[in-house]
Amino acid sequence: MNPPNAAKRPVTSTHHGVTITDDYAWLRADNWQEVMRDPSVLAPDIRAHLDAENDYTAAEMADTEVLQAALFVEMRARIKEDDSSVPAPDGPFAYATRFTEGAEQPLIVRTPREGGAETIMIDANKLAEGRAYFRLGGADHSPDHKLLAYAYDDKGSENYTLHVRDIESGTDLADIIEGTTGGGSWAADSKTLFYTVLDDNHRPCRVYRHVVGTPKADDVLVYEETDPGFFLGVGETQSARYILVDSHDHETSEVRLLDAQDPTGALRLIAPRETGLEYSVDHKGDTLYILTNADGAEDFKIVTAPVAAPGRENWTDLVPHKPGTLILDMTVYQDFMVRLERSGGLPRIVIRDLASGAEHEIAFDEEAYSLGLGGGYEFDTTSIRFSYSSMTTPTRVYDYDVATRTRVLRKEEEIPSGHDPDAYVTRRVFAPTADGETVPVSILYRKDTKLDGSAPLLLYGYGSYGITIPASFSTTRLSLVDRGFVYAIAHIRGGKDKGFRWYADGRREKKANTFKDFIAAGEYLAEEGFTARGRIVGWGGSAGGMLMGAVANMAPELFGGIIAEVPFVDVLNTMLDDTLPLTPPEWPEWGNPIESAADFQTILSYSPYDNVEAKAYPPILAIGGLTDPRVTYWEPAKWVAKLREKKQGDAALLLKTNMEAGHGGAAGRFDRLKETAFSTAFALKVTGKV
Repeated sequence: MNPPNAAKRPVTSTHHGVTITDDYAWLRADNWQEVMRDPSVLAPDIRAHLDAENDYTAAEMADTEVLQAALFVEMRARIKEDDSSVPAPDGPFAYATRFTEGAEQPLIVRTPREGGAETIMIDANKLAEGRAYFRLGGADHSPDHKLLAYAYDDKGSENYTLHVRDIESGTDLADIIEGTTGGGSWAADSKTLFYTVLDDNHRPCRVYRHVVGTPKADDVLVYEETDPGFFLGVGETQSARYILVDSHDHETSEVRLLDAQDPTGALRLIAPRETGLEYSVDHKGDTLYILTNADGAEDFKIVTAPVAAPGRENWTDLVPHKPGTLILDMTVYQDFMVRLERSGGLPRIVIRDLASGAEHEIAFDEEAYSLGLGGGYEFDTTSIRFSYSSMTTPTRVYDYDVATRTRVLRKEEEIPSGHDPDAYVTRRVFAPTADGETVPVSILYRKDTKLDGSAPLLLYGYGSYGITIPASFSTTRLSLVDRGFVYAIAHIRGGKDKGFRWYADGRREKKANTFKDFIAAGEYLAEEGFTARGRIVGWGGSAGGMLMGAVANMAPELFGGIIAEVPFVDVLNTMLDDTLPLTPPEWPEWGNPIESAADFQTILSYSPYDNVEAKAYPPILAIGGLTDPRVTYWEPAKWVAKLREKKQGDAALLLKTNMEAGHGGAAGRFDRLKETAFSTAFALKVTGKV
């Protein structure tokens, strides 16, 4: 079957004296906002091209269909189908999520803490019936435990419809609010609900107050964000005393308080936005606890301020800034504060007694691991919940008593088909870079895998927004490792693995460090015998997909294959289009090529789509979602069209567009496994492991 060749319809534009021509701009639907809400209105010529690409990909991957089926079966066999979360207590009830055997979607349930029958508050499987796509959003119960605010997206466009359900009767009330970001925050009266709506360009921009039982037309605008570069959200403190209205982009934040006991009251600004100033807020009594990078605290510090006078002039250091120890998160309870930190590339949990100031850590032994704080509903408690895993150790959920310093294992991820951690090795190595840095790399392989350069290697990376890819457990990657692959995660600049500096050194004018770090990690792993050059399959999604496009341009000979999921590859055109949902909020991350000639040149220098050349590329699989509001479907479509025009040789070049999903792919847990099996089969095919 011949590959589709997209028509060339040149569109020329000039910026800062530089003229660029985009031959495939026509793949961007003029009515993209409408397509997000109703995919059926996509222009016929665009749909025909995407369908042709899907048909070609299916034909090229037909020889792996048996393998895909086998991979799906073994991946599914590692999932406990009738699984449930550890119930989270709140007053008279404990709330949980669970799955029934064979079900794609979860149940949201609760049980009385003193014993009694379970109540199924939401059966998402019933809600999903008859829908090609369904994803449950927030499900938040009211303080009096009588009502549940829940939301769902049935297009994949992250445009959620909000409902209110009477928990006891199981019936939905007449309250229906469309165009929200999902979920809501309840006031103390259990009848007032705050929610965030999207504008026509899919940006969260307004917070409204809704009184249950009243028409949506009567909802009151609480706050409107007029700067298109800022996203707006609503939440609450752990104490539940205050509603938080948060405006932010990638480097600046601004928070307002509303007394949850006075839902019609006025918002109180904590500190006005100041470019580069970030902060988040929690509360106890008359005191606010603020996590911030103020006053040059690059790796953040924690300060306190009086609720009555929360301005910066009243901020007092509680946990001072410690360079190299990044404070990731904090939660304040009645008698203590818990914070999650990262030092030396690894996370740790620190407990602070609020009365005495005494602190202690929760210790862990493995060389590389992942930690997560589980939150919880209750404020006056002595217990916290956290999760722990490593690349060999399945996820374990613990309850930890801060007074007795004892932990109780509440749940360990069960692998029904069996898993022997001792059959695997996890390591942390450091790859040197040309500019004198060292890149942490987390590695997983079977003990019987020969490290003589013969093994194929899957190298995963992201490297943007300060996001750290944890060295956590994954059941799906075992399908590669059990077939002789080495699996590695490159903790490259652009993430915060080695503190905020690591992030700053991989953004804007320093973005090229992200790509160079990934290539350095691959070269080092080949030199050390974990694999060989040309035996590496790169895998990344979203901004990690941009990474894949960049390294394919920069070092194609290093890779035996590239898997780019929802790849952000048309960086320059996207950052020049201020109507797109994420463009203005993303300028602090990438630069503003509309206003700045320097930013324009920087982005032009690495944007994968703009740097495709006439040369041999490794096999490439690009995956997109038609209703994706984050990385629009036309980015991978245009990239593949240009690659097909320019590339030399006969290496596979495949585009798969999910015509019924968005950024996260399929919403059902088993449908997602099928997508993972497809990509895994591609990795096995291009490395000769089929």
